Amino acid sequence: MDDVTLSETGLQPAHAGRILLIACGALAHEILALKAANGWTHMDLQCLPAKLHLWPEKIIPAVEEAVAKARGEYQTVFVVYADCGTGGQLKAACDRLGVEMVEGPHCYSFFEGNAKFAAVADDEFTAFYLTDFLVRQFDAFVWKPMGLDRHPELRDMYFGNYTKLVYQAQLDDPALDAKAQDCARRLGLAYERRLTGYGDLAVTLGRVAG
Repeated sequence: MDDVTLSETGLQPAHAGRILLIACGALAHEILALKAANGWTHMDLQCLPAKLHLWPEKIIPAVEEAVAKARGEYQTVFVVYADCGTGGQLKAACDRLGVEMVEGPHCYSFFEGNAKFAAVADDEFTAFYLTDFLVRQFDAFVWKPMGLDRHPELRDMYFGNYTKLVYQAQLDDPALDAKAQDCARRLGLAYERRLTGYGDLAVTLGRVAG
Protein backbone atom coordinates (compact mmCIF):
# COMPACT_ATOMS: atom_id res chain seq x y z
CA MET A 1 0.00 0.00 0.00
CA ASP A 2 1.49 3.35 -1.02
CA ASP A 3 1.61 6.58 0.99
CA VAL A 4 -1.30 8.15 -0.89
CA THR A 5 -3.62 5.25 -0.08
CA LEU A 6 -2.49 5.20 3.52
CA SER A 7 -3.18 8.90 3.83
CA GLU A 8 -6.62 8.51 2.30
CA THR A 9 -7.56 5.75 4.71
CA GLY A 10 -6.12 7.50 7.73
CA LEU A 11 -3.81 4.54 8.42
CA GLN A 12 -0.21 4.94 9.47
CA PRO A 13 2.33 2.71 7.67
CA ALA A 14 2.77 0.60 10.82
CA HIS A 15 -0.95 -0.25 10.75
CA ALA A 16 -1.13 -1.38 7.12
CA GLY A 17 -2.09 -5.03 6.93
CA ARG A 18 -3.06 -5.21 10.60
CA ILE A 19 -6.28 -6.99 11.52
CA LEU A 20 -8.30 -6.54 14.69
CA LEU A 21 -10.59 -9.32 15.84
CA ILE A 22 -13.35 -8.03 18.11
CA ALA A 23 -14.55 -11.20 19.76
CA CYS A 24 -16.72 -12.70 22.43
CA GLY A 25 -14.62 -13.49 25.47
CA ALA A 26 -15.94 -17.06 25.36
CA LEU A 27 -13.86 -17.57 22.19
CA ALA A 28 -10.57 -16.15 23.47
CA HIS A 29 -8.87 -19.50 24.13
CA GLU A 30 -9.80 -20.86 20.71
CA ILE A 31 -8.80 -17.72 18.78
CA LEU A 32 -5.44 -17.49 20.53
CA ALA A 33 -4.80 -21.17 19.79
CA LEU A 34 -5.58 -20.65 16.10
CA LYS A 35 -3.38 -17.53 15.96
CA ALA A 36 -0.46 -19.40 17.48
CA ALA A 37 -0.89 -22.51 15.34
CA ASN A 38 -1.09 -20.54 12.09
CA GLY A 39 1.41 -17.78 12.81
CA TRP A 40 -1.18 -15.02 12.41
CA THR A 41 1.01 -12.39 14.01
CA HIS A 42 -0.68 -9.61 12.03
CA MET A 43 -3.91 -10.25 13.94
CA ASP A 44 -4.71 -8.61 17.25
CA LEU A 45 -7.49 -9.79 19.55
CA GLN A 46 -9.83 -7.63 21.61
CA CYS A 47 -12.34 -9.57 23.68
CA LEU A 48 -15.61 -8.23 25.00
CA PRO A 49 -16.98 -9.74 28.22
CA ALA A 50 -18.38 -13.23 27.71
CA LYS A 51 -21.23 -12.42 30.11
CA LEU A 52 -22.76 -10.13 27.49
CA HIS A 53 -24.44 -13.33 26.28
CA LEU A 54 -26.68 -13.10 29.32
CA TRP A 55 -28.01 -9.83 27.86
CA PRO A 56 -27.76 -10.10 24.03
CA GLU A 57 -29.09 -6.57 23.56
CA LYS A 58 -25.85 -5.28 25.13
CA ILE A 59 -23.64 -6.98 22.53
CA ILE A 60 -24.51 -4.51 19.79
CA PRO A 61 -23.51 -1.24 21.51
CA ALA A 62 -20.36 -2.90 22.86
CA VAL A 63 -19.34 -3.98 19.36
CA GLU A 64 -20.20 -0.57 17.91
CA GLU A 65 -18.02 1.18 20.50
CA ALA A 66 -15.10 -1.19 19.92
CA VAL A 67 -15.28 -0.76 16.13
CA ALA A 68 -15.42 3.02 16.46
CA LYS A 69 -12.29 3.06 18.64
CA ALA A 70 -10.42 0.89 16.12
CA ARG A 71 -11.02 3.21 13.16
CA GLY A 72 -7.74 4.33 11.66
CA GLU A 73 -5.76 1.84 13.72
CA TYR A 74 -6.30 -1.29 11.61
CA GLN A 75 -6.53 -2.23 7.97
CA THR A 76 -9.38 -4.65 8.76
CA VAL A 77 -11.75 -5.06 11.68
CA PHE A 78 -13.59 -8.38 11.94
CA VAL A 79 -16.29 -9.24 14.48
CA VAL A 80 -15.99 -12.72 15.93
CA TYR A 81 -19.59 -13.13 17.03
CA ALA A 82 -22.39 -15.05 15.38
CA ASP A 83 -25.95 -13.72 15.74
CA CYS A 84 -25.89 -14.78 19.41
CA GLY A 85 -29.53 -14.06 20.17
CA THR A 86 -29.62 -10.54 18.70
CA GLY A 87 -32.30 -11.39 16.15
CA GLY A 88 -30.27 -10.12 13.21
CA GLN A 89 -29.53 -6.78 14.84
CA LEU A 90 -25.81 -7.45 15.20
CA LYS A 91 -25.53 -8.23 11.47
CA ALA A 92 -27.42 -5.02 10.69
CA ALA A 93 -25.05 -3.05 12.91
CA CYS A 94 -21.99 -4.61 11.27
CA ASP A 95 -23.40 -3.76 7.84
CA ARG A 96 -23.84 -0.13 8.94
CA LEU A 97 -20.29 -0.08 10.26
CA GLY A 98 -18.86 -1.71 7.14
CA VAL A 99 -17.32 -4.68 8.95
CA GLU A 100 -17.80 -8.42 8.54
CA MET A 101 -18.74 -10.97 11.19
CA VAL A 102 -18.86 -14.74 11.61
CA GLU A 103 -21.76 -16.47 9.88
CA GLY A 104 -24.23 -18.58 11.82
CA PRO A 105 -26.83 -18.29 14.57
CA HIS A 106 -24.44 -19.06 17.45
CA CYS A 107 -21.10 -20.65 18.33
CA TYR A 108 -22.65 -24.13 18.67
CA SER A 109 -23.48 -23.91 14.98
CA PHE A 110 -20.12 -22.71 13.69
CA PHE A 111 -18.15 -25.11 15.89
CA GLU A 112 -20.22 -27.99 14.52
CA GLY A 113 -20.08 -26.46 11.04
CA ASN A 114 -23.04 -24.30 10.01
CA ALA A 115 -24.21 -26.61 7.23
CA LYS A 116 -23.95 -29.72 9.40
CA PHE A 117 -25.66 -28.05 12.34
CA ALA A 118 -28.56 -26.86 10.17
CA ALA A 119 -28.96 -30.36 8.75
CA VAL A 120 -29.53 -31.93 12.17
CA ALA A 121 -31.30 -29.02 13.88
CA ASP A 122 -34.79 -30.44 13.44
CA ASP A 123 -33.73 -33.71 15.08
CA GLU A 124 -31.89 -32.04 17.96
CA PHE A 125 -34.26 -29.40 19.22
CA THR A 126 -34.23 -31.14 22.62
CA ALA A 127 -30.42 -30.99 22.90
CA PHE A 128 -28.61 -28.63 25.28
CA TYR A 129 -25.14 -27.70 24.01
CA LEU A 130 -21.91 -26.93 25.80
CA THR A 131 -18.54 -25.87 24.37
CA ASP A 132 -15.14 -26.11 26.08
CA PHE A 133 -15.65 -22.64 27.52
CA LEU A 134 -19.08 -23.43 28.92
CA VAL A 135 -17.88 -26.70 30.43
CA ARG A 136 -15.11 -24.81 32.22
CA GLN A 137 -17.49 -22.03 33.28
CA PHE A 138 -20.64 -24.10 33.81
CA ASP A 139 -21.38 -22.76 37.28
CA ALA A 140 -20.77 -19.12 36.33
CA PHE A 141 -22.72 -19.17 33.05
CA VAL A 142 -25.42 -21.79 33.58
CA TRP A 143 -25.91 -23.04 37.13
CA LYS A 144 -25.77 -19.79 39.07
CA PRO A 145 -27.43 -17.37 36.57
CA MET A 146 -30.40 -19.75 36.37
CA GLY A 147 -30.62 -19.85 40.17
CA LEU A 148 -30.01 -23.60 40.35
CA ASP A 149 -27.42 -23.14 43.07
CA ARG A 150 -30.14 -21.69 45.30
CA HIS A 151 -33.20 -23.48 43.95
CA PRO A 152 -32.24 -26.88 42.53
CA GLU A 153 -35.91 -27.76 42.28
CA LEU A 154 -36.08 -25.45 39.25
CA ARG A 155 -33.99 -27.88 37.22
CA ASP A 156 -36.92 -29.85 35.86
CA MET A 157 -38.77 -26.65 35.02
CA TYR A 158 -35.85 -25.39 32.94
CA PHE A 159 -34.62 -28.66 31.48
CA GLY A 160 -37.61 -30.98 31.61
CA ASN A 161 -38.10 -30.77 27.84
CA TYR A 162 -34.46 -31.48 27.03
CA THR A 163 -33.32 -35.05 26.45
CA LYS A 164 -29.53 -34.83 26.19
CA LEU A 165 -26.51 -32.64 26.73
CA VAL A 166 -24.21 -32.44 23.71
CA TYR A 167 -20.65 -31.48 24.54
CA GLN A 168 -18.98 -29.98 21.46
CA ALA A 169 -15.34 -30.50 22.34
CA GLN A 170 -12.81 -28.18 20.78
CA LEU A 171 -9.98 -30.04 22.53
CA ASP A 172 -9.58 -33.77 23.13
CA ASP A 173 -9.24 -33.34 26.89
CA PRO A 174 -10.29 -36.19 29.24
CA ALA A 175 -10.61 -33.77 32.17
CA LEU A 176 -13.08 -31.58 30.28
CA ASP A 177 -14.94 -34.69 29.13
CA ALA A 178 -15.34 -35.82 32.74
CA LYS A 179 -16.54 -32.37 33.77
CA ALA A 180 -19.04 -32.26 30.90
CA GLN A 181 -20.40 -35.65 31.96
CA ASP A 182 -20.90 -34.24 35.44
CA CYS A 183 -22.75 -31.25 33.96
CA ALA A 184 -25.11 -33.67 32.21
CA ARG A 185 -25.64 -35.58 35.43
CA ARG A 186 -26.45 -32.40 37.34
CA LEU A 187 -29.01 -31.43 34.69
CA GLY A 188 -30.52 -34.93 34.57
CA LEU A 189 -29.73 -35.34 30.86
CA ALA A 190 -28.22 -38.06 28.71
CA TYR A 191 -24.67 -37.31 27.56
CA GLU A 192 -23.10 -37.12 24.11
CA ARG A 193 -19.62 -35.87 23.24
CA ARG A 194 -18.57 -34.67 19.80
CA LEU A 195 -15.02 -33.68 18.96
CA THR A 196 -15.80 -30.76 16.66
CA GLY A 197 -12.48 -28.95 16.88
CA TYR A 198 -12.76 -25.33 15.75
CA GLY A 199 -15.16 -26.00 12.86
CA ASP A 200 -16.10 -23.02 10.72
CA LEU A 201 -14.30 -20.65 13.10
CA ALA A 202 -10.95 -21.91 11.80
CA VAL A 203 -12.09 -21.64 8.17
CA THR A 204 -13.43 -18.12 8.67
CA LEU A 205 -10.40 -16.76 10.47
CA GLY A 206 -8.14 -18.37 7.85
CA ARG A 207 -9.99 -16.43 5.17
CA VAL A 208 -9.77 -13.19 7.14
CA ALA A 209 -6.06 -13.71 7.79
CA GLY A 210 -5.44 -13.88 4.05
